[in-house]
Amino acid sequence: MESEKAQASRSRSSAPARRMLAGLLLIVLAVFLLLPPWSVLDKAHLIGYGICHQIPARSFHPGGQQLPLCARCTGTYLGVTLALAAYFLLGRRRSGGLPPLPLLTALVVFIVLMGIDGLNSYLTFFPDLPHLYEPSNLFRLITGTLNGLALATIVFPVFNFTLWRTVDPQPVLRNFVELGVLLAAALALVLVTQAEIGFLLYPLALVSTAGVLAMLTLINSMILLILARRENLAETWGDALLPLLAGLTLSVLEIAAMGAVRALLTHYYGLNF
Repeated sequence: MESEKAQASRSRSSAPARRMLAGLLLIVLAVFLLLPPWSVLDKAHLIGYGICHQIPARSFHPGGQQLPLCARCTGTYLGVTLALAAYFLLGRRRSGGLPPLPLLTALVVFIVLMGIDGLNSYLTFFPDLPHLYEPSNLFRLITGTLNGLALATIVFPVFNFTLWRTVDPQPVLRNFVELGVLLAAALALVLVTQAEIGFLLYPLALVSTAGVLAMLTLINSMILLILARRENLAETWGDALLPLLAGLTLSVLEIAAMGAVRALLTHYYGLNF
């Protein structure tokens, strides 16, 4: 087994390479931030353009301006941000346990509900096909928010289990009381979002697109750690910084690539997405 002295020596020798890599990643992120569009809201719309259809009729318009994400995506990523913020506030930053089976079942139901509502909504694009009920942005927002809560609650402990050397084995979500508090907070988010209050345009736009970046960063960081065979090595947040920075950079590049492909297909080939 490798001695502590050898480990320390190897860590010192790799420090310059890690700093160089971190510098390159920061340059990529700086390019994204400094290139047009320069306004914060336009940047949020650019992120939305890469992952969301942004159909005006299926989006909310606080103060008459469209949010960067459609109603369902807005709900999903507001739910992601809400859940992650709650787990940090509850001190679950390193929890690596999935919720107990009854809670996990409820979360899967949330995901299924979003899928059912999405399919029902999609069927309305074809007038001759039957659908279960008349879709609405409120239904899209509600089912999207439930989906976001579920996704964050499942992905976050898996991320922790991949990243940290020492993981808290306790579930990130422990009982139905905690789920109930999350759902109450989610209901408040739904109410203020569907009210389309003008001064909430920027908060809702930024919090929802932050959810996009957060979820993609967690997933991409896990993938990169596994591919590099660097899982379960982080002991401090300083150790976690480079994997998270790499995951965030990859997320930005993915969003930019998807947006570029969409723009190409739309403007040069007349396909609408």
